[in-house]
Amino acid sequence: MLMRTDPFRELDRLAQQLMGPGTWSKPSAMPMDAYREGDQYVVAFDLPGVTADAIDIDVERNMLTVKAERRPVTKADDVQMELSERPLGVFSRQIVLADTLDTEHIKADYDAGVLTLRIPIAQRAKPRKISIGAGSGHKKISG
Repeated sequence: MLMRTDPFRELDRLAQQLMGPGTWSKPSAMPMDAYREGDQYVVAFDLPGVTADAIDIDVERNMLTVKAERRPVTKADDVQMELSERPLGVFSRQIVLADTLDTEHIKADYDAGVLTLRIPIAQRAKPRKISIGAGSGHKKISG
């Protein structure tokens, strides 16, 4: 038998049981990290126990949607569950992407339960130098 002493974890577990697993119409949230790394924007989602074929990634204009489903593992008839804390069901996250990101060239990798999306920064959003032309007293700025 397993023993725990963290009362807050028990409250989280009870809340999850009351709300039930996520469904396609009402998915649960998934944790994520987002950061800029050089000339790309990286978003990492925690999806432990989810198979790659149960992940759906969509981009429409500047809205990125990630949905995943963790299905229960089939068990033998003589198995009696003692503790069940791993959430099952559907998980989803939507992110509004900036116009400065190139949504046509998103790369996705899935390894060790982490889905990593790499979104390049668009050329038009990168800093550039503007030269000043010599003229008759007036300076023209072109860009």
